[in-house]
Amino acid sequence: MPVNPMTAKEVTKKVINKEAFFILDVRNEGDFKDWKIEGENFDYLNIPYFELLDGVEEILEQIPTDKEVLVVCAKEGSSVMVAEMLSEAGRTVTYLEGGMKSWSEYLEPIKVGDLTDGGELYQFVRIGKGCLSYMVVSNGEAAIIDSTRMTDVYLDFAKNIGASITHVFDTHLHADHISGGRKIAEATGATYWLPPKDATEVTFEYQALENGNDVQIGNTKINIHAIYSPGHTIGSTSFVIDEKYLLSGDILFIDSIGRPDLAGMAEDWVGDLRESLYKRYKELSAELVVLPAHFMIIEELNKDGSISKKLGTLFDENHGLNIEDEDEFRKLVTENLPPQPNAYQEIRETNMGKISPDNDKQREMEIGPNRCAVR
Repeated sequence: MPVNPMTAKEVTKKVINKEAFFILDVRNEGDFKDWKIEGENFDYLNIPYFELLDGVEEILEQIPTDKEVLVVCAKEGSSVMVAEMLSEAGRTVTYLEGGMKSWSEYLEPIKVGDLTDGGELYQFVRIGKGCLSYMVVSNGEAAIIDSTRMTDVYLDFAKNIGASITHVFDTHLHADHISGGRKIAEATGATYWLPPKDATEVTFEYQALENGNDVQIGNTKINIHAIYSPGHTIGSTSFVIDEKYLLSGDILFIDSIGRPDLAGMAEDWVGDLRESLYKRYKELSAELVVLPAHFMIIEELNKDGSISKKLGTLFDENHGLNIEDEDEFRKLVTENLPPQPNAYQEIRETNMGKISPDNDKQREMEIGPNRCAVR
């Protein structure tokens, strides 16, 4: 019996709206424990597909009839077969179109604010991976910050709103996902900006993103009087846009702070991380709205699905910003690190232009949750 698919976009709406939802995940137990679709009111059952080859009768009692049920697997095929078996057993279910592969790659664009001189700022939420990227639009021009490799999303979005992409930025050399910055710049003729201290090994031309740069996008200034804010990487750079928004990259998140070890330099960079957060950021306006490059937990989502909070609120609430003792801070940052991101060294080399994996390999390299924060 045919079963209808549900798209990643539709599942994202359920996450944002905090709907009650049930997921039967038929991947292996280890994959499920490492990374799953998360929602505040979601319930789960993980039964590996190979245990259901003889039928679904034994799990029918565990499948609710009073809420929507979604079957999920890695690439779609296994979930279709299980969903069809459940349907033949009289249950109404759907399956995730494209599997966890599509969940990892889906981007939800959300407008986070208006700019003073008539522009807008959009956040692109990569809900399954925890990555956040941005588009500043003003007077027919657009800038993209911390883009993912799904470049068509940004190109199509800009085209649909009638904006030309003129600048592309990366706040740092990413290690958990492949940047689309260079590809977008090549497709549009835009200027590609990178922090030079993170770009010592790149194989392509770029514009140096340095303290004191002011970049004009239409009627809007992106101030990179930013705050050279090392700690996550040695070149990590933050932006202030329109004197309203602080794009913090991977230095500061809503619920945590950036990890300094993805280049193997935790002990060396932890002091830089503290200085960036406890001195440089302290000098900024508490009214700035912090827009990070990642989020860690689903509870960080605002009602509209965006991720943001005022800097002053974070100095009150974020534990990583409230450790007075430097030794205690150093211990927190160096001893509470999650596992390294999958294939992080290969991802860094891809972002440097040293290697050029095909699309399937890039997808494989990125699979899993983001791991850019201190726990």
